Parts: sequence; C-alpha cells; structure tokens
Amino acid sequence: MDTNVRELSRLPASAIPDGTVSWRGEQVRRWTRALPPRRMSVRLRLVHVKLAVLSGWLAAAALLYYGGLPPILAAVLPLQAIWVLWRPEIVWYSAAVLFVAVIGYASWPPHASWWVLGGVVLPALVLSVPPAEYRTRASARQQEAALAASEGVTARLPDADRPVRRGRFLIRAGVLLLVPGAALTALATLAPHAEDRRVAAMTGVFVIGLGLTVLLSGVQGRRRARALREAPAPVLRVLVRETAHGDTEVLAADDRAALRPLFRVAVSDPDNRADRRTDTADRTSHAGEDPENPETSEDPDDIDALLNTLEDALTDGPVAERSGPLREAVLYGTPYDGAEILLVGAAPKPGGRPVTQWSTGPVRPLSESGVRRRLVREKRAAVRAARNDARHAELVAAVAARSAEPVPVRRWRAGPVDWLATFLMAQCGVWLYWAVTHESLWHHVLLFLVGLGGATRIPVKLSWRITADRSGIWLNGLLRPRHIPWDDLRSARREGFDLKLRWRGGDSWVVAAPHSARLQRARDRTHPYDALAAELSAMIADPALRPTGESGEQERGRPLWPYAALLAVGWAALVAVRQGWL
Repeated sequence: MDTNVRELSRLPASAIPDGTVSWRGEQVRRWTRALPPRRMSVRLRLVHVKLAVLSGWLAAAALLYYGGLPPILAAVLPLQAIWVLWRPEIVWYSAAVLFVAVIGYASWPPHASWWVLGGVVLPALVLSVPPAEYRTRASARQQEAALAASEGVTARLPDADRPVRRGRFLIRAGVLLLVPGAALTALATLAPHAEDRRVAAMTGVFVIGLGLTVLLSGVQGRRRARALREAPAPVLRVLVRETAHGDTEVLAADDRAALRPLFRVAVSDPDNRADRRTDTADRTSHAGEDPENPETSEDPDDIDALLNTLEDALTDGPVAERSGPLREAVLYGTPYDGAEILLVGAAPKPGGRPVTQWSTGPVRPLSESGVRRRLVREKRAAVRAARNDARHAELVAAVAARSAEPVPVRRWRAGPVDWLATFLMAQCGVWLYWAVTHESLWHHVLLFLVGLGGATRIPVKLSWRITADRSGIWLNGLLRPRHIPWDDLRSARREGFDLKLRWRGGDSWVVAAPHSARLQRARDRTHPYDALAAELSAMIADPALRPTGESGEQERGRPLWPYAALLAVGWAALVAVRQGWL
C-alpha cells in the first residue's frame, strides 16, 4: 500500500463520543474470520453489473429458444442468479416459488425437454440457495463481532435530522426500468411473428425483474439508513482513507501501515463535497482512471486477473492506485456486508473541522486473499508506473531539448495505429452481420442498434484531430470542435491502449489503439500516442514551447457527423437487405 503513515490526521477529542473503544486486535480478527470466502463475495463494479445483466438475458434467450420454456419462466430463472449476488435475503422465497412453478409447468403439457428441467433448471435452483444462505449467516456473524467490539458503547449520530437521501437514485432507476419493461411486455402481442412475440415478452419480463431488483435495493438501503438514524448506534474508533476512485476504506485503529483494509464503502460529504472531489482528483495518478468512475474499483476476481494479465502483456502493465492519507475516524453503526454506516473523520488538511460522511452504498468487506492479491498487484504496478513516468519524462525532456522556434500552429491526427483499430472494430461489425442468420425482426433491431453505435465511433477513431495554437488545443468531434485553454489542460498521457487528455472539471478525451510495450522496446520505437503526449506535456509545462499563432476553422477539423450519418444509413440499408425489405 502506498499510504504514508506520517500523514495520519488526528481527530479532535470533542468529535469522539465518550467511552468509544478502538477497533483492533482480536476483535478485528474475529470480524474478518466471519467473512465468507472470496468466491462468495460481491464486488459492485459496474462492469460486473453489466456482465451479470448481459449473461442473464443470454441465459433467458437460451432457455426460451433451446429449452422450450415460456417467456415468463425463461426470464425469471436467470434473475435468480442476480438475486443470489445482490439480494440474497430473498433467494429462499424466490427459489421456493420458482421450484413450484417449474414442477407445475413440467406436469402441464406441452412442457420443455426433461433434460432442461431436470438437468439444468431444478439443479440451478437448488444450488442457488446455499451461497445465499451462507452469505446471510456470514453477515449475521459480522454484525455480532462488530457489536462485541463496540463493548456496548452507543451514541446519537451527528446531523441525524438531515434528510435521508440514501436510495433515491435506485428507487427512481427501478421505476424507470419498470416503465419500458411493462410497455414491452404489453406490446409484445403486436409483433408480426410468434417468435418475435416470445422474445419481446421475455425481454419485457426480464427488464421488469431488473427494475424490481433495483427498486428493492433502493428501498432496503433507505430503510437501513433511516434505522441507523432513529436510535443511538454502536461506535468504534477506526482509521479511514479515500481511494483514488472516490470510495472510502476503513481499517483497524492500529493498522498504521494500512496493510489490511477491512471494507470499502461509497460515502458522501454534503458539507464539503466539492472540496473532497477536488482533493480526490488531485490524488489520482496521472496514469490512473477517473476517480468518479465506479468501473475502476479494485479487488479483481479471476476474470479481471485474466484481463489484467493480457493487458500487462501488451502494454506497460497495471496502474498503481494512489490513495489518500490515513485519518482517524469514528464509525457509527454496525459494519457487515450490506450495512449502512456513518463516518466522522479527521479533516484531510491540518486545521480543518471533522468531516461527516454518510454511506451512499452498502458496506462491502474485503477478503484476506483479495487484499493480498491487491497488495502484490499494487507493488508490481508501482514499479511499472515508475518506469512509465521515467520514460515519459525522458520523452518530454527530449521534446524540450530539440524544440527551436515555436511553430504558429501544431496539429496531430489519426495515424496507422488508429486505422488498424478502426479496421478491427469494423471487422467486429462484419462478423456480427454475417452471424445473424435468423430472420427474426428482434435480432435485426439489435443488429441495427449495435451498428448505429459503431457508426458514431468509427469516424472519431479514423479522423480525430488535435490542433494546438496559442490559446489552447482544439479537439474535433461529431458536432463541432471543442476548445480547451492551456490553463485548463491538466495532463496528456498514454495509458494502456488509450491516449487520454484531462482538463479542469474532471472531463477527459480518449482515443484507443493497439499497443505492445515489449514489441516497441525490442524495435526501439516510440508509440505515436507517447510522442503526442510528450509534446503536449512539454507545452503544458513550458509556455515558451506552445504555438504562437491562431488556428483557422479549417485547421481545427470538420464536424464528423456527416460521416457518422452516412455510415448509419449504409448500415441500415444492409440490415434492411438482410431482412428482405430491400
């Protein structure tokens, strides 16, 4: 871990309730021993949510097409796996209802193949119960261990009268999902073909199930947040720190070296939210990800490790996560998997007042093996990040040394690596086009939507342009060029496959192309993105190296929307030919 223990911020005694004990030693070990195995832990990365939803829909389609199940049953069965992950408390009830429904359907001809019901559906329902029950009991053991650690000391939460905002977003998102799901289910009978009607009904029920799941999560979080405010809560003295991605890690009170984070939780600080967002952005590695991006949280699973290993082999390796300094804090509430808490921590800067942070997401414990793997990964990432920094510094110094008289205008544009990336993206579209051989309208609608997304991406990848003049840089886009003043431009770096420019306000611009660090070192070549980032970084650091003239409209690049529209029309024509309309 990269926390500097000398930066430990102290919490004033006035902010610590009387009798509050430190969470340390055997009490912490008892809590960590109650954690479920890492295989049963849940990581709320956005990529996992997307993967679960996509896998669930594909499983529902397979049960519909190949298993012969009715649309409602085919849609609800994959939701059971999602409930095991995020709503284990309802798995017992949902498994019992689905078990009865499957048995009833099997006894009412025409029914699905017996191998589907007996070999896939029923075993999956039975096997879904033990993991959910194990996680539920593990949460109860965590709660008991945390209550024992507090030694019965409780205190009223500060600002307990503040309006409860927890769960608002999820409740609204759940309602928004219910509307299209209900509409799609109701309008499924209007589809021209029987198979399209079945797919539409299945998808509508699946979306309704997702909406109810999100709605239940919001209601549950809101209920737990209100319960935390209604009565004095157990209190514990701990250490906290903000991660580079905006979450907060809680550690034992005696873990000054930050070797074993206990859990992570998303928090909000209503009084100092802007300041904390700025501080977090400043702590983010210039080679890291957006601190507000939920997709970049750590604790990777095996799939993540495989993807990271592949990326390490092609690029310069992982990026070191730079966390904030350790701060003393008081934890209000009982931490367990899914709990709601409140943290009152020392100010990040000396002399500041204590910071009150309400949880905006559930507590997610970190397993012992996950922490060990992350520690090894961060050490390896720190070495590679130092090497990347040194390489980038060398390139910047070389740019500054060879720069003579500044040019009036400097331009960069897409090159061979971008053309290769565009070709690979187009190939995916071609393969998808020929893979869809079914005459279902539903399939071709999905094919059209995927192609429409590609039509907006390909022109940018193929024709991006950066123009630098004395006022700043211009980035061409689909609609019009965007101007970034030099004073607002923060950094330019090649990160993995991406060329990323960042400026004030948290915005960024990204293009991606293939990159192989080992191949470049073997051939003693510099990637075009590295060269471009070095030139821009030199200009950001030294105003004397910046262009001296003003760029014209033609030099800034034309809007790319005509090319996107042409590609979209061409793709729509191909889909129409495939469907037989043309």
